[in-house]
Amino acid sequence: MKKTNSLILPCLALVLTWSFSVISFAADDYVAPRTQWGQPDLQGVWNFSSNIPMQRPSRFGDRQFLTADEIAEAQARRAEADANSDGALPIEGVDGSYNDFWIENAGIGSNARTSHIIYPADGRLPELAEGAIRQRGVYGGATTGDSRPVRLSAGGIGTDGPEDRGLSERCLVGFNAGPPFFPSLYNNNVQIFQSKNHAVFLTEMIHDARIVQIFESAADQTALDADVRLWSGDSRGHWDGDTLVVVTRNFNDLTASFGTAGTSEDKVLTERFTRVGPYTVDYEFTIDDPSTFTDKFTAIVSMTKVAGQLYEYACHEGNYGMVNILRGARVQEALADAQ
Repeated sequence: MKKTNSLILPCLALVLTWSFSVISFAADDYVAPRTQWGQPDLQGVWNFSSNIPMQRPSRFGDRQFLTADEIAEAQARRAEADANSDGALPIEGVDGSYNDFWIENAGIGSNARTSHIIYPADGRLPELAEGAIRQRGVYGGATTGDSRPVRLSAGGIGTDGPEDRGLSERCLVGFNAGPPFFPSLYNNNVQIFQSKNHAVFLTEMIHDARIVQIFESAADQTALDADVRLWSGDSRGHWDGDTLVVVTRNFNDLTASFGTAGTSEDKVLTERFTRVGPYTVDYEFTIDDPSTFTDKFTAIVSMTKVAGQLYEYACHEGNYGMVNILRGARVQEALADAQ
């Protein structure tokens, strides 16, 4: 969970803690560098941190961008809060050790969106489909009444056993690793590798490597048998001009469709990667899951090039969290029985 990467632009260290996600560094006539196969070069380590909300606050209506005055006001509020704070997050217990030092939830640049979601027009998630489930998680020993399997990325439904904890606590799926990628508290980095016929997305969180076969066109893409189901789905890609389009199907039903809602079993995820500047990739994703949501939705997140390396996120190596969560719950139960 340590932040070991440094940003390419020398001035960025001054704004890493809090700023606003960039819309674009590039001019309209920017031409992305090419690989030896003539494809746009997306390779490198990219950071997708952001302090923009995924869903748009209702006060902004259909407006996608903040005004200059709103940006300045938000920056002033944060500067005042930093000046009057010791950096600790308002969390009690052992989680209180996660202060601002560890948090990586700001993008780069002076322009800001009001939300990452750009469709529907109000920037909000669509309503849940009839019969779609929503699982509520807890961090303490209490239970929510939900049954297994736990599809939450973090938290859990109780402490009776490891299967009661979230997928990231079990080191199965990173809470921001996706697909799709979306900003979270820390470890918002992905490394992209390319060959002529494949792209690989190596996520920092739980070091998952997603291998995408690239076809000549969408029409040429073969489909994996519907009976084969994967934690991260099956991803097939093609180039649409200078944009790498990746379509992912065949998710299992052991992860939520998005956030805490639904399951991924019927989800179709379409991602679009477009290099729009020397340090910027526009990442756009659309989720179409009629079993969970009444409409599809689309979000856009800017990724910024990082001058650094990804190191293995050895999730279980020296990690006593799971054991101690369960051990602590047993102690609490014994103390309760003794009373």
